Amino acid sequence: MKEAQETIPHLFRCPISLDLLKDPVTLCTGHTYERSSIQKWLASGNLTCPVTMQRLHDPSFVPNNTLRHLITQWLQMSDQINPHCVSAIDSMSALRSKLESDEFSFQYKIQVLQRVKIVYDESPCNSCLIQFGFLSVLLELVFGQTEAKLSQEYQEFVEQALGFVVTVVSLDQIQSLNVLMEESKLSRFLVLFSHGTAMVKISLCHLVEAISSSVQAKDLSALLGSSTELLHEIVQLLHHNSEVSDAATKAIWSLSKLEQNIDNLVAEGAVSGLITYIFNAQQRERSSIRVGLAAIEKLLVIRRAKEEVMNNPNGVNAIVKMVFRVSDHGGSESAVSSLISLCYDSVEAREEAIKDGVLSQLLLLLQSQCNAMTKTNARVLLKLLRSKWVEDKRKL
Repeated sequence: MKEAQETIPHLFRCPISLDLLKDPVTLCTGHTYERSSIQKWLASGNLTCPVTMQRLHDPSFVPNNTLRHLITQWLQMSDQINPHCVSAIDSMSALRSKLESDEFSFQYKIQVLQRVKIVYDESPCNSCLIQFGFLSVLLELVFGQTEAKLSQEYQEFVEQALGFVVTVVSLDQIQSLNVLMEESKLSRFLVLFSHGTAMVKISLCHLVEAISSSVQAKDLSALLGSSTELLHEIVQLLHHNSEVSDAATKAIWSLSKLEQNIDNLVAEGAVSGLITYIFNAQQRERSSIRVGLAAIEKLLVIRRAKEEVMNNPNGVNAIVKMVFRVSDHGGSESAVSSLISLCYDSVEAREEAIKDGVLSQLLLLLQSQCNAMTKTNARVLLKLLRSKWVEDKRKL
């Protein structure tokens, strides 16, 4: 045990007491402490993270069960030590220190980050290394900068860092992204979205998607959804007809899951942007088309969104074209549901859909192997359109 104590990985120690963690808990900053130590720290009136001195927007903490399990395994191993695991953890700790240091340039930190990726991929403990506050270090480096201009080497580092963050962030670590609740960090987020490279914008869209898909980050999703500047930037990406627009579509779809975000998305032109995205979707993967259709369906719960579709010269036609085309991937269900929403109380929408060939599309769909719900909705839509056909016949 003495030998084990002497070789305790740095990240298995409480940053306050420096003892082996027995009951590890994690703050909103992503840093982990011994429960009793951090309780004393907070009880003394401190409202900051002891490691970063960052002000805590949420002083609560959660048990770090992954770290506890790893420490238990480490103590139970033969000879008390797993040299490979200890080496990897200590190596990551040293690399993290270099990333945190102000002595090194971003160009050098890019090299450090590349080494981090190698250690992370090769380490037998890679599933839990990010639990030790490393993720929060990267987020601080990306969003904690206050410089007015984005230097080339900073942008290059941001590309690498965000790409890595997107790769490793998971639902149980999503709380680390709550640092964006801070005004200064959200401001930097918006600056990067406006002036960052294409790869930076793609990664930021993926982060928006991850945030808006998590119940734990509901407040942050609402904050992002209330930013007209951010929504405007995301909607503009829909017109790029590239991987950037695919990422933007997923971000919009995720943001629309929170009902209070829908009005703002529509106000910033999300409907027209998605119509453009779908209409020019011939070369896209069907999974991307499906997400775009699902997003449109979600937005059509409000009247203004329906008006946006009808006022768009390609609006109804873009959706009609997708009724059968994506049937084997589920997109047809969203396309049909969207047309039902449009046609239910609009004769103009029915006329437009019929003119664009929706009847033949629906007949092909009913003969396909799509699911029962899609076929049921297809019959509902046919009934709506039939009423329009009967009215026209009577007039003749």
